Amino acid sequence: MSFETLTIIAVSAFAFSGAIVALSERYDIFGTFMLGIATPFAGGIIRNIAMDVPVLHVWEQGHLFYVAIGTIAVVYFFPKRWVMFWDRWNIYLDAIGLSAFALQGATFAINHDFPLGGIIFAAILTGVGGGMTRDVLAQRRPMVLHQEIYAVWAMVVGLLVGLEIVDLASSWQKYTLFVVIIGCRVLSYHLGWHLRFRDLYRL
Repeated sequence: MSFETLTIIAVSAFAFSGAIVALSERYDIFGTFMLGIATPFAGGIIRNIAMDVPVLHVWEQGHLFYVAIGTIAVVYFFPKRWVMFWDRWNIYLDAIGLSAFALQGATFAINHDFPLGGIIFAAILTGVGGGMTRDVLAQRRPMVLHQEIYAVWAMVVGLLVGLEIVDLASSWQKYTLFVVIIGCRVLSYHLGWHLRFRDLYRL
């Protein structure tokens, strides 16, 4: 599986996630497509703006834009009774997108010769930017600001890549990290891990 394939999976997963959230919030077709498109592409746009790198417009994303459009269309024309069922699986789709885009962000920073801090920053912004934008547009509390551990996993990607503990030139290391981050995100969700240390003092 190439990194291009990984990017397609991430775009599709985040577009699916955004469309499901839009439908569960009873958005119309325009709102559904806007939220579905924003989710996979907003993180990269935010990253480029923050790091003073030229922004590639959404419609210039080539086949990735059409992958997102196609995914959203499939979701929108599902029987509506399926929406709430699929919403239960949104955490897994979000975990795939988070892991893949965090890796994409770290790769982007390395290709632009950014130092360790820049690699971590790019991984976080790319990994969580789309999901955060989705939640804000859907008027939900962003998961990155929620008690669940979310952005930390993107930071871990940037840290491991930036310290050269994981070599992205090695396919098995890259995809092992991809799967591990998905597993960590899902596990932290189901086990209720959080960063609210203040709660520990109440035990």
